[in-house]
Amino acid sequence: CFTVASMENFDPLGIHTGESIVIAPSQTLTNKEYHKLRELAIRIIRHIGIVGECNVQYAFDPESEDYRVIEVNARLSRSSALASKATGYPLAFVAAKLGLGYGLFDLKNSVTKTTSAFFEPALDYVVCKIPRWDLGKFHGVDRELGSSMKSVGEVMAIGRTFEEAIQKGLRMIGQGMHGFVGNNDIHFDNLDEELANPTDLRIFAVAQALEQGYSVDKIHELSKITRWFLEGLKNIVDYANVLKGYNKIEDLPEDVLKEAKRLGFSDFQIARYVENPEGNMEKENIRVRNLRKKMGILP
Repeated sequence: CFTVASMENFDPLGIHTGESIVIAPSQTLTNKEYHKLRELAIRIIRHIGIVGECNVQYAFDPESEDYRVIEVNARLSRSSALASKATGYPLAFVAAKLGLGYGLFDLKNSVTKTTSAFFEPALDYVVCKIPRWDLGKFHGVDRELGSSMKSVGEVMAIGRTFEEAIQKGLRMIGQGMHGFVGNNDIHFDNLDEELANPTDLRIFAVAQALEQGYSVDKIHELSKITRWFLEGLKNIVDYANVLKGYNKIEDLPEDVLKEAKRLGFSDFQIARYVENPEGNMEKENIRVRNLRKKMGILP
């Protein structure tokens, strides 16, 4: 019996996991907190006597280490599918074999082909899951998010850093965004309201708040998003300001371009911040790409 993945919700308690941005492995737990929750999960499923796969969801207070078990799901939910894809561990396959009477020691991990099925996956990368909504298609729909699930799908992004993974994910979500920053067509009139009452666009309200000089503490107070995530998002906004300091794409030093890519900036975003062109960005985009390739900065 072992744990396959530890995943953490970006959003606070009260927002359904299916409506929340999720990061794996968990980033803000201390080693002590992580092992406490891991041990609890193992004790729970041993007590219930589950054979196969299960996920345990907690509400956890990092100030007091007080916790509540929200749910114990002995089924392959969307979270299980995410854990499987994020770690490369074939959860459904192994769970089916265990149901047939095989032991973990009998099975090989069908992805690695070398390790046994009881090896815990260790990640040297960050996975970010972002829900996808289609709320714009419905008239009169309440955009506020809560404990009921409105999302119709999700996107999973992999990166070396939290900043890279979340920027990649936001580009792929199908809302026409270029990442966390560099989106011209979105503006909020009442930022405090947007931050305090979560909607499907709150992540972009956080971006606007940081660009307008809101402190991490103020955004945390309004949104209850953990400060560690907000600091990561602030890194992206701060680096966008660094890119604005250059007037020509070809003037970008190698270390600046490399750091921009490490923080998840696309060639399009870099071109927009350096030369700030309007309309068609195709030529500028290709110039950034050519410069990057010339410097050997590749994924």
